[in-house]
Amino acid sequence: MVSHDAMMDQALVLAARGRGATSPNPMVGAVVTRGDRIVGRGFHARAGGPHAEVIALEEAGEEALGATLYCTLEPCCHTGRTGPCVERIVGAGVRDVVVGVEDPDPRVNGAGIRYLHDQGITVTVGVRRQAATRLNEAFFTVKRRARPFVTMKAAVSLDGRIAAASGRRTPLTGPAAIGHAHAVRAEVDAIAVGSETVLVDDPLLTARGANRRRPLVRVLFDTRMRTPPSARVLTTCAEGPVVVITTAAAVEAWPTRALTLERAGAVIEALPTRDPAAAMSRLVAYEVSDVLLEGGAVLHRAAWAAGVVDRVRLYVAPVVLGPTGVRWMPAGRFSFVALAGRRTRCLGEDVLLEADVQRFD
Repeated sequence: MVSHDAMMDQALVLAARGRGATSPNPMVGAVVTRGDRIVGRGFHARAGGPHAEVIALEEAGEEALGATLYCTLEPCCHTGRTGPCVERIVGAGVRDVVVGVEDPDPRVNGAGIRYLHDQGITVTVGVRRQAATRLNEAFFTVKRRARPFVTMKAAVSLDGRIAAASGRRTPLTGPAAIGHAHAVRAEVDAIAVGSETVLVDDPLLTARGANRRRPLVRVLFDTRMRTPPSARVLTTCAEGPVVVITTAAAVEAWPTRALTLERAGAVIEALPTRDPAAAMSRLVAYEVSDVLLEGGAVLHRAAWAAGVVDRVRLYVAPVVLGPTGVRWMPAGRFSFVALAGRRTRCLGEDVLLEADVQRFD
């Protein structure tokens, strides 16, 4: 007998193939079965492209009649860049639909399930709910919290420091950790840093050595308008927008700096106050569902204090920088062991530590 869990796992594997390509849409996978046979498979490959259910039903063809459809996310019932999936499901003659988790989009939010019920289709909801929710944690964060999913990332020494001294660029991690960090950059919608990082490291903020399929938004938090127009990141505007998050007061105080940055290719976002939560929410307008908050310490501390961090990712290098080094977090303000879902992984000589701060499942 077919296991709902086993078939949903198949759909989840398919859904994950869209990672890094579907935002601001969710990743979705679908499987059509007859008895113990899979007769159709599909996944959402890119924003604006066919939905997983439609692809799976097209592959199933006539065998979709009386079949069971497994879908990681509630089928849509509205018209966006594609038509409503629920109508295609009904038209194909599917008898049963098994859903991983309800769609939090207010245009759906249970309406797709109700539509299928009203058309006489049996709907089972919540199979592998935790995995289905976690797969689309960025999408859920945008819909439920009106801001992107934020991962706070830092490379630190064994004694919790990020640089040997203030203002000194201090590479810490080895090739394996660097490769991993760039692979993650290839999947997220945006990378964010503070102005101190721009001044000290002058980073490109691109995904190097990794295949990226969409433009990458780069976000510079700069309430003192210190970013120079010669910053290397401004030479990469062809790869995606460079957005400078600042305040209206800063633009008023330094209008020439703002104008110079705009002429260099930056987009200036002048907010009323220095509020990390408001800044993150503003990024949704750029179709940003997840942000990699790369530093430095001032930005990380502000985001942590504002409660907008969803995940912590630390690359720990086997070095000690000593008391003159720059602390990542003040003593007593941050405890990794207090976080949920802690995970560790060796990357060459470095160790990757990850943990969840806020979760939906």
